[in-house]
Amino acid sequence: MKTKILSVIDYILLLTMIALTIIGILFIYSSSFNSNGEMTTLKYKRQIVFALIGLVLMILFAWYDYRKLERYIFWIAIFMLAALIVLAMPTIVSHISKQKAKDWFEANGASSWLKIGIFGIQPSEFSKIVFIFFLGWYFNITDNETPLKRFIVSLVILLIPVGIILMQPDLGTASVFIPVYLIMCFAAGIPLRYIMMVLFGGAFSVIFAMLPYWEEIIVQHPVAFVQIFTNSNLRLIVTSGLIALTMICLLGRYFYSNNRSFFWLSYVFGILTFGMLFSIVIGKTFKPYQVNRLIVFLNPYVDTKNSGWQIINSMTAIGSGGLWGKGFMKGTQSLFDFVPEKSTDFIFSIISEEWGFLGCTFIFLIYLVFMIRIIHIIKDVHNHYGYYCACGIFAMFFFHFLVNVGMTIGLMPITGIPLIFLSYGGSSLLTGMISVGLLMSIHYRKYDFMEESSARIIG
Repeated sequence: MKTKILSVIDYILLLTMIALTIIGILFIYSSSFNSNGEMTTLKYKRQIVFALIGLVLMILFAWYDYRKLERYIFWIAIFMLAALIVLAMPTIVSHISKQKAKDWFEANGASSWLKIGIFGIQPSEFSKIVFIFFLGWYFNITDNETPLKRFIVSLVILLIPVGIILMQPDLGTASVFIPVYLIMCFAAGIPLRYIMMVLFGGAFSVIFAMLPYWEEIIVQHPVAFVQIFTNSNLRLIVTSGLIALTMICLLGRYFYSNNRSFFWLSYVFGILTFGMLFSIVIGKTFKPYQVNRLIVFLNPYVDTKNSGWQIINSMTAIGSGGLWGKGFMKGTQSLFDFVPEKSTDFIFSIISEEWGFLGCTFIFLIYLVFMIRIIHIIKDVHNHYGYYCACGIFAMFFFHFLVNVGMTIGLMPITGIPLIFLSYGGSSLLTGMISVGLLMSIHYRKYDFMEESSARIIG
């Protein structure tokens, strides 16, 4: 039976998405002017073009039966990984190759963008959707597998794209995969202890990697315990000790399976060991400017000329908006270019300055309706594959909103995560609109099931 386009459309999702996109275009337009009233960029026109393309893609994906993606998602994922590897090559290959690659790849110190004429495409943005539907496919076909096996394989599925994207390096995009993974694991029934292992292991990895920079930039005086992470010999001794303790506890758990103490000791030491080992990788992967962005939010005034400048002026713009705001296109922080990346990462600062607290509240309400509608779709869907994927899409939208708004008000590190639908960026906007289309497809087919299991077979 042919599906009618209008019957597929979810008008709450559509209207909230369009409202946010129009507001985004308005403020991208506002941020295009300088203090002399001169337009310095045509970004708003490009955003309109991407918005129109995105609407068409949204309708097509809403009309398309998302369950058919199970047949092709493995090969789509392989293609996407290949694209990500190609984009990471300037970081991997020699300096000569990096120089040649500048004609093809560019993105504020990262090689995550593919330049096509006047437009820039960021494949890593689209890889979020591919990751969600690939992980959803894996969880769907392994309902009868043991939780430990599902956890280990799914963790590998996470680490491969995250590792490649970090090589670009694109910290912001890579960080989005983690909450998406955790929420989807929870939805798939992975035991909470495994989920917390990833959460704490990742958190300790970042903390251990940042501690030397925290000592140098924030505290600005030697801290005794930080020597563990600055002295290579001491770090080797501590890491080796943690590995040994983990192995001893695992052996104790094997021989004394009834003693839960060995389980929890191996659990804790395992997390610390992972944190120590992976913090070395993070420390060697991150660039100095990324490290500054990650920790300077703790005290932006220690670096008022660089990373701290962004947070200070963002908070100034938000605070100066007051209750009513200064008026559309009348924000001084925007006009005098005090707020950096004002049309992308910090567009919320411009909205706050020009529309004030009431304008921000209006934006929040639209996002709230949007998020609640997604939750309603998740609760209604009876197809496991659709359920897992809808949870992943919700996690993606929520994390983008939480981190972007958090970093503009100085509560989160600056990671370059855009505010979907509002921030300038074709790849981000298309990813958001495609995701909305897929949510509509999931909701429309919430009661339908595949008659055959062939969709679970690769190819």
